[in-house]
Amino acid sequence: MGPISDIDRQLFARVAASRLRGAHPLLPRLSRAADHGKLWFGTAAVLAAVGGRTARRSALRGIGSLAAASMASNLVVKWTVERRRPVMDAVPLVRRLRRQPWTSSFPSGHSASAAAFATGVAIESSRYGTLVAPLAAAVAASRVYVGVHYPSDVVAGVALGVGAAALTCRWWPPRPETPAQARPRVSAPALPKGEGLVVLVNHSAGNATAAGGFTDAEQLEVLLPAAEILECGPDDDFMTLLGQAARRAAERAGALGICGGDGSVNAAAAIAAESGLPLAVFPGGTLDHFALDIGVPNFEDTAHAVTEGDAVAVDLARATPLAGGEGTSHFVNTFSLGFYPELVRIRESLQGRLGKWPAAAVALGRVLRTATPMEIEVNGHQRRLWVLFIGNGGYSPEGFAPAYRQQLDDGLLDVRAIDGDQPLARTRLLFSALTGTLGRSRVYTTRRMRQLRLSGLHALDTRAYDGEIAAEPAEALLIDKRPGALTVYRPAQPQNELLQRARTAAAKAKWWRAVLRK
Repeated sequence: MGPISDIDRQLFARVAASRLRGAHPLLPRLSRAADHGKLWFGTAAVLAAVGGRTARRSALRGIGSLAAASMASNLVVKWTVERRRPVMDAVPLVRRLRRQPWTSSFPSGHSASAAAFATGVAIESSRYGTLVAPLAAAVAASRVYVGVHYPSDVVAGVALGVGAAALTCRWWPPRPETPAQARPRVSAPALPKGEGLVVLVNHSAGNATAAGGFTDAEQLEVLLPAAEILECGPDDDFMTLLGQAARRAAERAGALGICGGDGSVNAAAAIAAESGLPLAVFPGGTLDHFALDIGVPNFEDTAHAVTEGDAVAVDLARATPLAGGEGTSHFVNTFSLGFYPELVRIRESLQGRLGKWPAAAVALGRVLRTATPMEIEVNGHQRRLWVLFIGNGGYSPEGFAPAYRQQLDDGLLDVRAIDGDQPLARTRLLFSALTGTLGRSRVYTTRRMRQLRLSGLHALDTRAYDGEIAAEPAEALLIDKRPGALTVYRPAQPQNELLQRARTAAAKAKWWRAVLRK
């Protein structure tokens, strides 16, 4: 590293003079609190505890960005750039901060971590990012104030942290804060306090307990006290209860509600569309892709839309058997053939012992090692494929694994395939995914179309609809869309998450007081 610039020295001297006057007594404490990322892990824990799904996603990206920035700063840059830390008169203070003269001061690792965490949070939520940014700026400034870094060290650290957070978007695309576009629909009835709404709660979905220790059913009772709530336990028949809920909703001239994951939403959407009922989706699964795309990430969003009568019309995709087959299947998110259904089957057989995500990792390893390409006809052309993915609407980003949709009424299918004729297809696919170049890989193709004919499926007796495995004997399928067939409640305007949660907390307190009086 070259000599320290005069500007660096002058700024450092001014900050040192300010420190000697004791102008900012809290900055040394803040600098120590940020050691080893403790401050940011604590902030992430607070976000995850008091915020909703968006806050948890922001905290997760913030921590991931911090980890990337810390590794780049401490394991790469500091060992390749030589710059000794500044020497100050107040040696005891520097020692208390565990000053290590033999470690390069360029860049500031604390500043890199602070900037990475704040930027990662802001990528997912500008509101939470605004709350965290002043704290990150104070930590960065404190490193000059306590005398362990020159200003240019801090500037370089901030730039490194911002870059590390931005780089996470290459592998983990951020979801837009605005919901996907859909056709406005005014025919959905407004149901004050949920009067006329019948909700089926699937307890086998991902979330067992809602925020604040309330079960999903209890939280629905708080938000919509007049709604009728049915609960599906492990020993109950889900489809029987769902049909009962739809009939009760039709009798009350109201709406059908579903609380569960994407598989539960899929089943409810098909019945709602056939019955002409609007659907209220309460995200109660692990990923809840449809709820996030439609714009109801929290129970409060759906409850507000139900009481106001705000709804939109979205497309419903379907797979219709050809050549005498029976039984049309629908999907609100995705349909897939190939090794993904096998991956899900293995994961479900293991997750009772290992947990969902470890089981998914084990299943992926097995499938990549043992799977073979499938041979089918796609629109009359013989293809040899590892995976065929069909999305209900165009997914983004186009050059990576599908993450989210920006429009739910485009009338199109998003078709993606992994070619099995290419040599070393699995290895090339994995390399492209790790390097973020999947969009330019020859083994990965994408198309947008209105319908798709699949035949030669006699060797594929399982398919995946919205992440759920279904056994089907049909040898040929027509995949197309029912434009605007499903009416779904969602707020006309995006709701303030913090204000919503405050209102919900007040409603819960009122609910508890009523329970205790009984």
